[in-house]
Amino acid sequence: MAQPRHALAQWWRSAVIYQVYVRSFADGDGDGTGDLAGVRARLPYLAGLGVDALWFTPWYVSPMKDGGYDVADYRAIDPAFGTLAEAEKLIAEARELGIRTLVDIVPNHVSDQHPWFRAALAGGPERALFHFRPGRRPHGELPPNDWQSQFGGPAWTRVPDGDWYLHLFAPEQPDLDWSHPAVRQEHEDILRFWFERGVAGVRIDSAALLVKDPRLPDLAEGQDPHPYVDRDELHDLYRSWRAIADEYDGVFVGEVWLPDTERFARYLRPDELHTAFNFSFMTCPWDAGRLRAAIDETLAEHAPVGAPATWVLCNHDVTRTVTRYGRADTGFDFAAKAFGTPTDLALGTRRARAAALLSLALPGAVYVYQGEELGLPEADIPVDRIQDPMHARSGGTDPGRDGCRVPLPWAAGAPYAGFGSRAEPWLPQPVDWPSYAVDRQAEDPRSMLSLYREAIGLRPVFGDAPLSWLPAPDGVLAFTRAPGVICVVNLGDTPADLPAHAELRLASGPLDDEGRLPKDTAVWLRA
Repeated sequence: MAQPRHALAQWWRSAVIYQVYVRSFADGDGDGTGDLAGVRARLPYLAGLGVDALWFTPWYVSPMKDGGYDVADYRAIDPAFGTLAEAEKLIAEARELGIRTLVDIVPNHVSDQHPWFRAALAGGPERALFHFRPGRRPHGELPPNDWQSQFGGPAWTRVPDGDWYLHLFAPEQPDLDWSHPAVRQEHEDILRFWFERGVAGVRIDSAALLVKDPRLPDLAEGQDPHPYVDRDELHDLYRSWRAIADEYDGVFVGEVWLPDTERFARYLRPDELHTAFNFSFMTCPWDAGRLRAAIDETLAEHAPVGAPATWVLCNHDVTRTVTRYGRADTGFDFAAKAFGTPTDLALGTRRARAAALLSLALPGAVYVYQGEELGLPEADIPVDRIQDPMHARSGGTDPGRDGCRVPLPWAAGAPYAGFGSRAEPWLPQPVDWPSYAVDRQAEDPRSMLSLYREAIGLRPVFGDAPLSWLPAPDGVLAFTRAPGVICVVNLGDTPADLPAHAELRLASGPLDDEGRLPKDTAVWLRA
């Protein structure tokens, strides 16, 4: 078996982790839906890209009301994707190529088709595993409190016997009651189940939302503590999980959206989660001052607990990078998403190339969402084909997240750009998708794919040293890590002189005729 690229036990501190959205990665059986057979066939591509690990979004049995984040059975693979035996083969085959596997756990809720919830609706004792409450008003016609779903509308749905159940997301995703010991035991068993099958780590969805105030009070402005976000009880829970992970040398990465940096860092104490996603960097506008502040704040909040930072430009929930950076508002906010936002894709692509070199030069781990290495833009999905519940729950005003989930293009001349062989993909591909195909980009040394391959391959030159900022003009970010290696990114309006250097190792775009760094361009230099 090949040795993993990171021989150290703490490989995850500086890994490049590739996010696989199975449904849209590669279709092995030609039915229009991505599957594990498709991923297994493309493992050489992922090894060639140079990534250290794969993070799979939920591949479990699911009605797919929220892209698989409505789980009906954690111990079985959804038939659309394959079988458990095939998942075990994939984990083993990837590891032989030096690539580890992370799976996604969704502990806040399950599918309404989960056996527990079906029994709860039938009046069984499983009702205690969820948040069922009588409604307000004499006849219970109003929800038990004023909480709103993350997808829009009330966070409560009424069942035929008159009670209401809580769902912070879609009605098909009832929230579990984490005060019940059976809920805790079940998830500990699930963790062991997947660690026993060789996974190296677990990504924890909505990690700060699990525990609710048992009184379920109305949500008041500035309420502290919040009735369901970042409750102190969560830390005992994650300490118990960490003990399980340590038995298997497993790793946790938490999806933790918190504005309070001190509270955020608590999840990363040595006996809790290993890492957490860095959303301040991902949602930051393309602005030198704000990006530097996001980087400094991220490193500062991780330093007291000794945890590595994580860097990510995009994922399966947010607008793709080349599209976002080509708009007037280059940040990201769920509330600001709208149809028809003007976009300059050439500008966005130039900035996304520079951002790739910036993120890959920073200390810590980097996550790459599938298709980012191809420079895919956000796709416009016909309204009648949108499947994301965010669209429906918004009354049709939110375009949803399907635009970043369109099946990948592999071969420019093949049906459906090489995603699959027979059936139309589950989401339609734009007409220009073949121009982004892997086979076309692999032959072009100037392509986004070639840039990512070269950058990931060169990334070890930065070593494990901390970041040190260098003097730079306004609008320019310049820093060094390992002695003699410099990253410079020009976010200003005019070309910038490069610091003294012996060699240009890598550039996101060409220098100008005078050897200066154009705007929206990044370079790696040897001093």
